[in-house]
Amino acid sequence: MSNSTASRAFANLNGNYELKGSAGRQQKAVTVDGVTLNGPLSDNRDGERFLEDAFQIIMNEAVKKGTDVTEKVCDWKEPGKLREMLDLELRETGENHERLLQRCHDVAKYSVKTSHPRFFNQLFAGLDHHSLAGRFLTEALNSSQYTYEVAPVFVLMEEVVLSTLRSLIGWDSGDGIFCPGGSISNLYAMNLARYRAFPEVKQRGLWAVPRLAVFTSKECHYSVGKSASVLGVGLQNVHPVKVDERGVMIPEDLDEQIEKAKSQGSVPFLVSATSGTTILGAFDPLDKIADVCEKHKLWFHVDAAWGGSALLSKKHKHLLKGIDRADSVAWNPHKMLMAGLQSSAFLMKDSSGLLKQCHSANATYLFQQDKFYDMSYDTGDKSIQCGRKVDCLKLWLMWKATGTLGLEQRVDRAFAYTRYLVEEMKKRGGFQLVVEPQFVNLCFWYVPPSLRGEEGSEGYQEKLSKVAPTIKERMVKKGSMMVGYQPHQDKVNFFRLVVISPQITRADLDFFLDEIESLGRDL
Repeated sequence: MSNSTASRAFANLNGNYELKGSAGRQQKAVTVDGVTLNGPLSDNRDGERFLEDAFQIIMNEAVKKGTDVTEKVCDWKEPGKLREMLDLELRETGENHERLLQRCHDVAKYSVKTSHPRFFNQLFAGLDHHSLAGRFLTEALNSSQYTYEVAPVFVLMEEVVLSTLRSLIGWDSGDGIFCPGGSISNLYAMNLARYRAFPEVKQRGLWAVPRLAVFTSKECHYSVGKSASVLGVGLQNVHPVKVDERGVMIPEDLDEQIEKAKSQGSVPFLVSATSGTTILGAFDPLDKIADVCEKHKLWFHVDAAWGGSALLSKKHKHLLKGIDRADSVAWNPHKMLMAGLQSSAFLMKDSSGLLKQCHSANATYLFQQDKFYDMSYDTGDKSIQCGRKVDCLKLWLMWKATGTLGLEQRVDRAFAYTRYLVEEMKKRGGFQLVVEPQFVNLCFWYVPPSLRGEEGSEGYQEKLSKVAPTIKERMVKKGSMMVGYQPHQDKVNFFRLVVISPQITRADLDFFLDEIESLGRDL
C-alpha cells in the first residue's frame, strides 16, 4: 500500500484527516527529499488497539500477579540467560503486534515485583492504585513542568502539594520544587546554602569562594558526599560528625567540628542532618542541631527523604521535633507513602525567590518577558533541569483518594508492623537485633543453630558475615521474598527489613520469620 493510499485508509477510519483542500479538491501528494508529507506517518487505530491489549498484560502480570502473595517475588535468571531469553537487540525493522505483546509479557514476568507483599528489599514497596493511575495519566499527557502555558494544571497542582507538605513541616510560607530523587534534593540544599553565603559563585565559580566546610553525621546518605564532589566543595571538606550507638548525631561533636574547621581556615556553610537514616533509621536531634546552626549562622538542611512521612502521624511526628527550624528539607513521598517512583520534594522556608535566583538561566525561548499571563507561574527556572517530569499528579491523586487520615494510618501501621516483628524475634532463637529500632528499619542478624553459643570465638564474625548473603541468594532464587543486607561500620553483614506496604498482612510477617529460619537452618 502506498503512503497516500494508507493515508486515505486512515482518514476513512477516524475521519480526522482528508486528502482534500479547503475547497474540497483532492490534494496532490507532496514529496520532499523523497518523503511523502500527505497524511500521518502512523495509524492511531493500530496504536490504540496495541495500548488496550498491552494494558491487559500490565493489569494481569504487573498489577494483579505483582500483588498476589501466591506468586513469586521474582523469577530469577542469570544475566546471560535472561538477555538471551528477552532478545534485547534492536533491529532495522519493527515487529508485529503479537510479538510486541509477548515482549511486554516477558518484561513483566522477569522483573522483580516490588508491589509484592513479601518484597522488603528497599525503602519503597507496595502499590497504591490511585497513584498508579496518576502515573499512567502523567505518561499519557507527556508534559514538561516548566511553564504554565505547557503544563497549566500541573503548575497549580504542584504548588498546592508543596504548600501542603510545607505546612506539615510547620512553615506558613516558603518555596520548593519536585526533584528527580532525594539525592538531587540534597544537592539543591548544598548549592543554595553556598549561593546564599557567596552569591558571586554563580558568575565567578570556585574562584569566588574560600575553602568551604560541610557537616553531616557518619550515618548520612552518600548523596551528601556526592553533592560536595559535584559542586566542587570536595569530599575532604565534608566533616563526619560522631553518632551514638543508635546512629544519632551528637550535637556537641558537631559544635566542636565546626570550631575546629574554622581554626584550620575553612568556612563552614552547611549542616545536613538526617531524619531516618538509610540503614538504621535514626533521627538526628533537630532542635539541638538547629541551636548549633543558629550559633554559627549556618544553613540547616534536613534530609528527611525517608523519615519525613512520620510528620503525618500524631503518634510519631515527635521524631522530627525541630524540623520547622530548618532552612530546607528533602522528603520522598514515594517511599513510606507509596506515591510511586519518583516523588521527591525539595522544600524551603525562604520565600524571597532564592531558589530561582540561584538556578535561573532566563532562557528566552521559554521564559519570554512579554507573555500574556502572570509569569510567576512559570516555575521552570527554579530547577537545574530544563525538561522536568510531572511528579505531583500521582501524589495528589493518591492524597485525594485516601485523605490525610488515610496516609496517617499507613504510617502508624508500618510502625506497628515493626513493633510486632521485634516482639516475635525476641521469642525465637537465632534472631539478634543490631539495635532497637527508632523507626521502621528493623536490622538484625540471623544466627543459625551451628553458631549459637559461639559468640566471641575465633572465626565467629567471619562465619556470621556469610549467613545473610547465603540466605539472600536462596530466597531470591526460590522467589519466596526479598530483603536487603549489608555490612555497616564495624558490623558484619546483617539484614535490614523494611515493612511499609499496605498489602502486607500479619501472615506475611510470620512467613518472613519462618522463611529466614528455613533457609538458614543448615548453615
